[in-house]
Amino acid sequence: MGAAAIIAGALLAVGLLLWLLDRRRRPSESDEHDNMAVAPAAETSGEECCGQHYSCEKDSLLTALASKIEYYDDEYLDRFAGRDAREYTETEKEEFRDVLMTLLPSDLPGWGRSIQLRGINLPEEIRDEFLMLIDERRRNQGANMP
Repeated sequence: MGAAAIIAGALLAVGLLLWLLDRRRRPSESDEHDNMAVAPAAETSGEECCGQHYSCEKDSLLTALASKIEYYDDEYLDRFAGRDAREYTETEKEEFRDVLMTLLPSDLPGWGRSIQLRGINLPEEIRDEFLMLIDERRRNQGANMP
């Protein structure tokens, strides 16, 4: 019984030591969040931003604030500015879907910025579809690179 207690104590001490070393080596989540807030914009190589990364220069908050709002024949969506993403009716969701499905793949990031600048929250289902299309576009661009 005494040997088991010694082994358990030794294992506990080693585990605690490893946990402390790992914690000291790895930054905390709050440190990572602070680093994201002040991270510089990514260098752009002339390629269009995919709209998915916080560090993309074209999607940075400073660029968004200085950008002129571009419309995609969707001015009528402005009436939804400030509405919660969960409060749309099915008919209203279809209005967003109609615009989304008529956009060219190259217009997706710009439309996302436009919606954001106009203070419009996409319905949750449409936002998921939008992100899926952005991801698909990004994968297609990666596949077409030499």
